[in-house]
Amino acid sequence: MNNLEKLLNGNSFSLNEKEKYLLFKKDLNQLTFYHYKNSSHYKKILGFLGFKPNKIHEIDKLPFIPARIFKEFDLMSIKKDKIIKTLNSSGTSSNKRSKIYLDKQNAYNQVKVLQNITNNILGKDRLPMLIIDKKIHTTNRNNFNARIAAINGFSIFGKNHTYLINEKDEIDYDILNNFLEKYSTEIFFVFGFTSLVYENLIKKLSKKLIFNNFNKAILIHGGGWKKLENIKISNKIFKKRLNDKLNLHKINNYYGLVEQTGSIFFECKCGYFVASDFSEVLVRDSNFNRVKNNKKGFLQLLSLLPTSYPGHNIITEDIGEIIDKKKCKCKLSGTRFLVHGRYPKAELRGCSDT
Repeated sequence: MNNLEKLLNGNSFSLNEKEKYLLFKKDLNQLTFYHYKNSSHYKKILGFLGFKPNKIHEIDKLPFIPARIFKEFDLMSIKKDKIIKTLNSSGTSSNKRSKIYLDKQNAYNQVKVLQNITNNILGKDRLPMLIIDKKIHTTNRNNFNARIAAINGFSIFGKNHTYLINEKDEIDYDILNNFLEKYSTEIFFVFGFTSLVYENLIKKLSKKLIFNNFNKAILIHGGGWKKLENIKISNKIFKKRLNDKLNLHKINNYYGLVEQTGSIFFECKCGYFVASDFSEVLVRDSNFNRVKNNKKGFLQLLSLLPTSYPGHNIITEDIGEIIDKKKCKCKLSGTRFLVHGRYPKAELRGCSDT
């Protein structure tokens, strides 16, 4: 359907601006037409928006849908008997969850892209892995939430997986001591959600002065602050505390949504999130007009990955801004952007409101 197969053999950040625009214009139009043809709900939504798939559109003129619409409808472009995995977002105040339906090819592509992008940080060898979470048991291995999906996804980069938190939601210091005794002299991988890293590594573990042997660790964290938004600290302070207290210096934040699993955005060394060859970012104001660089607005995420469901072009309830590349000294290609947080009591009106 698109150029994914060719991109999967690249290094994830190989396209220049012109190459990427032409590729995305072609493939996003194809994806839009494909989902219009194969998803009845999506077709109705685009009909409501007045969109007709009768010509090639520029990228910013293609129709986008709100991320939360996946909480309202079962959107899929495949037959139900082709579904091999269902991902669920975290619940909302209404207890509704997004459901993302994957077939075999879409699931494979997501894992492959995640692998290509993350290899730039961790390398190709599996590393001893410390997970800042407790082991969550699920009765259905094909239907799980974003938390389990993230742990499972990043676990492919690790070996000797060790969970820091016990069933009482406390740090298991015996397990931690054993892990560090074995691996603190070699490179090891630490993974956790930002809020859990803060609660356990910064607030609890850093008070134990003996734990300063994380200098070989590579930390990957993401997912935001969730229920700890009221005690959120800046990214700069977050990193400094890990530097000072645990001697942990290789810290990598990522941004992504379950609605576009696999299309992950890592921070560059200058502190900006960077879009890989598989994804792109636009910013729009509250009237859905596109805004210029360095202006805040709602983040619109575009991805070449979603083929089993129409999640290739969505607008989020997260506030961000695109940064001029000249402000970044990193040599990576790709759009730079910042995420400033979720819009308070976000209620982006869109097709799901009709």
